[in-house]
Amino acid sequence: MNGYFVGVDIGASYTKCVAIDEQEGTLRFAVTQTGFDFEESARKVFDEVSKGLNGKVMQVCSTGYGRKNVEFANLNKTEIACQSIGCFKEFGTEASIVDIGGQDVKIIRIDEKGKRVNFKMNRKCAAGTGAFIEEIAFKIKIPVEKLEEIAQSASDEITLGSFCTVFTATEILAHIRGQTPLPKIVRGIFRSVAKRISEIDYFSERIVFTGGLAKKGSVLSKMIAEETGSEVFVPKHPQITCAYGAALYAKETFRASSTLSAKD
Repeated sequence: MNGYFVGVDIGASYTKCVAIDEQEGTLRFAVTQTGFDFEESARKVFDEVSKGLNGKVMQVCSTGYGRKNVEFANLNKTEIACQSIGCFKEFGTEASIVDIGGQDVKIIRIDEKGKRVNFKMNRKCAAGTGAFIEEIAFKIKIPVEKLEEIAQSASDEITLGSFCTVFTATEILAHIRGQTPLPKIVRGIFRSVAKRISEIDYFSERIVFTGGLAKKGSVLSKMIAEETGSEVFVPKHPQITCAYGAALYAKETFRASSTLSAKD
């Protein structure tokens, strides 16, 4: 019978689940909005991932904002640790991990062995987070998934000076009233996010960009590179690297406990 290991990442906005096999390859993954019931959201993605897998769940590790609310998990681990594990497994190099979540931005520096050496977060204000982008998209009545396409068509951008989501929205509305072209506004929004990120910490030569806004070759990833002077790498599945790290941790701890039991 094949065994597999599961990581569940309960974020403030989205819940992600990953199942890996003995060879640490991703078998299946699922993503859903978190909502108000963390346990229900975790169970939903877990059930979706479990369908079609022939084998036994050997261990489940929960991580993220709601990691302690998952009763069916065997263990839990912080998202800082799991994000480090997942990103290092994919790239195997010293890097600064930039993780844009729904409610915060995390900067995690790992060394050449994957060990965390530093960690910082943004201010309490939501500016620069996923929630900031969603709120601005709502204000200008443009779906979040369309913002990238619009920004790509711009040859110029506005400069936003506010650090507050509310004041930034006011600035944007003023530009709209002044008939500033929409692509120029949207590109300025992404530049604002990149600048907020660059101000949080100093960065390694390599950045691993993760989270729902991360996309290879995107306007935002290019701007982060410009603002920090670092080379930006994006994982194959940037939204699930933390859940993947949790699954790897589940496998690691299971094997370690099995080895100890065998010795006893």
